[in-house]
Amino acid sequence: MSQINIARPNAPTYDELVPSRYALKVGDIDVMVISDGVLPIPAVTMATNAPAADLAAWLKDMFLPPETLDWPLNVAVVRSGGRTILVDSGLGTEFPGFPRAGQLAMRLDAAGIDPASVTDVVLTHLHMDHIGGLLVDGLRGRLRPDLRVHLASAEAEFWEAPDFSRTAMPTPVPDVLRTTASRFLDVYRSQLRPFEKEYEVAPGVLISRTGGHTPGHSIIRLESGGDRLTFAGDAVFQPGFDCPDWHNGFDHDPEESARVRIRLLNELAARGEQLVATHLPFPSICRVAVAGDAFRFVPAVWDY
Repeated sequence: MSQINIARPNAPTYDELVPSRYALKVGDIDVMVISDGVLPIPAVTMATNAPAADLAAWLKDMFLPPETLDWPLNVAVVRSGGRTILVDSGLGTEFPGFPRAGQLAMRLDAAGIDPASVTDVVLTHLHMDHIGGLLVDGLRGRLRPDLRVHLASAEAEFWEAPDFSRTAMPTPVPDVLRTTASRFLDVYRSQLRPFEKEYEVAPGVLISRTGGHTPGHSIIRLESGGDRLTFAGDAVFQPGFDCPDWHNGFDHDPEESARVRIRLLNELAARGEQLVATHLPFPSICRVAVAGDAFRFVPAVWDY
């Protein structure tokens, strides 16, 4: 359908029984959602302010395990105006406790996408499952030297001295987040293109800071030919449709995160806009409908 989905000559081939990529168009913009794999997460992290019985009931209704969930990791490649944009980069392979994540480098190859063709990276925020892929030698060394990395100024500033006082993460995670973000900023500092509130990376590709999940958390909004799609990063998690006021343990400002989520879901529902988010089940492409005081996740029908 586009250059984004055409295999390169002599590129590695992979026999995948389960597809790890899904391509679609947003007007004239080409989009490919790519699965970086899944990582295990304690179920309680999904709703730190909810009564245990309510969370247990929601998990049962969703046919999800009560203790540990497989958390999807979705990234995207976007082509517009002659630019190829990688949206987030997954976990990477430097965390041995998560062997089923960190698949981005292999899956870019499987999709026929040469990392050297990527002109820009857009980061929703600097948590390790969004930046780790860019630190992997097998990918980092294949990127072009003039790569531009876009993120909110507030995000880079936050990670100089991060505050985890309002999070509820598993014990070892904050230290790993801190060291990974610090390393990332050291490695890519000269390539950073920080913005304050919003920035148009390419025609119809706008990155906008929302805050909430982290101070500089951002979403990416695509618009072309009357079509719209938002990559919401960690503004929306799976319980966020049924229980939008539940707090996620990784939220640095839980109350603001809930306000951002509710405002975004109402806006998407009103506009009929497509949604992709990092931790919704792959490929996560859906629309949002209002359901009383909550919302409905309406998955897209796969277009073969």
